[in-house]
Amino acid sequence: MNKKLKITIPFIFIFSILFSISSASALSDEEFSEKYSSTAERLSLITSPSVGSVGGEWTVLGLSRAGLISEETKNAYYGNVESYVKNAGSNQLHRRKSTDNSRVVIALSAIGKDPRNVCGYDLTAPLEDFDYVKKQGINGVIWALIALDTCGYGSSSSRDVMISAILDSQHSDGGWGLDSEISDPDMTSMALLALSPYGCFDEAVRTASDNGVALLASLQRESGGYYSYDDFNPESCAQVITALSVLGIDPESDERFCKGGKTLFDSLMQFSVEGGFAHTIGNGYNQMSTEQAFYAMTAFKRLQNNDKALFDMTDVQSYKVLDLNGDGSQSILDATYIQQYLAEFDVTFTTAQKKLADINGNGRIDVGDVTEFQRILAS
Repeated sequence: MNKKLKITIPFIFIFSILFSISSASALSDEEFSEKYSSTAERLSLITSPSVGSVGGEWTVLGLSRAGLISEETKNAYYGNVESYVKNAGSNQLHRRKSTDNSRVVIALSAIGKDPRNVCGYDLTAPLEDFDYVKKQGINGVIWALIALDTCGYGSSSSRDVMISAILDSQHSDGGWGLDSEISDPDMTSMALLALSPYGCFDEAVRTASDNGVALLASLQRESGGYYSYDDFNPESCAQVITALSVLGIDPESDERFCKGGKTLFDSLMQFSVEGGFAHTIGNGYNQMSTEQAFYAMTAFKRLQNNDKALFDMTDVQSYKVLDLNGDGSQSILDATYIQQYLAEFDVTFTTAQKKLADINGNGRIDVGDVTEFQRILAS
C-alpha cells in the first residue's frame, strides 16, 4: 500500500457511501479499497454462519464490525447457536476447548445478542473458571479475557487472574507463544489484544505491551510479513495488523513496521486471490485466511475512522455489565464504590476494577464515571 494509485471521483463517491471512508484516509487506496469490498462480498455469501472456527464466528465478527452483515444472516447465525447450545446441553460448548465459548461470546456480542442467556445457558460463565480456560494453555486464557471484555461480562476478580497469567507467561524476549520457549507473532499479537484495555491503568501491563510490540517489530521480515515456525502465511500478518490497530498504532505508517520499503499490507496482499486470500502464495482461496485477513482489515479501518476497537462491542450492545464491587448486581452501590475510591477512602481497585470503573472510556477514573453510571441506572 506504499504506492498510491489515482482513484476516479465516481469510485470514491460510491465507496464512501458503502463503507464511510474519507477520501483523505489511507483507506482510499484503490487496491485496498477494492480488496476490502470484494472480500466482504465473498464472505457475505455465507448467509447462515455455523458455530465453528471456519465459516462461523470470525466471518460474523468481520462482517458485523464492518457494518456489512444483514439481519437475515444475524438471525440465521443465532438460530445455529441455539441449536448448537441445545445439543451441547451445557454452558460449556466443549469439555476442554474454552475457545469455543469465547468465539461464540464474541460473535453474539458483535451482533447485539446477549450471550448470558442462550436457551437458558450463560455462555460467559465458563470463561470465568480459570481451571477450565487454562486447559488450552495461554491461548484459552487470552481468548477468555478478550471475550469477557467485549461488554464487561463477569467479575473483575476473574479478570485479574487472567491478566496475571498472561503477564507471567511472557517470554524474556517480550513475546508469547504456544511453546514454552519460542515466541511467535500470532500468540504475541493475541496476548496484546487481551491486554490492550488495561494499559491505561497498570504500568506492568504497559511495559509488557511495549515489549510485545517491540518484539513484533523485530520479528518482521524484509518482505514486510511474518513467519510462524518457518511458515510464511497471511494469518500471522493479519494478527499483527489487528493487534496494532486495536492498540492505536497505525500498521501502515508506523516506521517500526516498514521493512525494506514493505509494509504489513504489502505482505498481506501477496496472498490476495479472487474474493479473498490464500494460505500460501500460489494456491487458491482459503476460508480461514480470508476471514482473518478481513477482520484485520476491518480493525485497521475502525482505527482510521476513530471507531471503537474491533473487540469493544459497547457500541453495539444496549447494556454494559457494571458490577464493580462484585456483589453480583449492578446498583447504586457500585457508583458509591467509585466515589469512595475518588475520595481516597479505604478502597483500592485492582487493574480490572480500574478498567471497569472507567465507564466513560476516557482512560482514567473521575467524577464523570460516577455521573455516567448514575445516568445508566436511571435509564
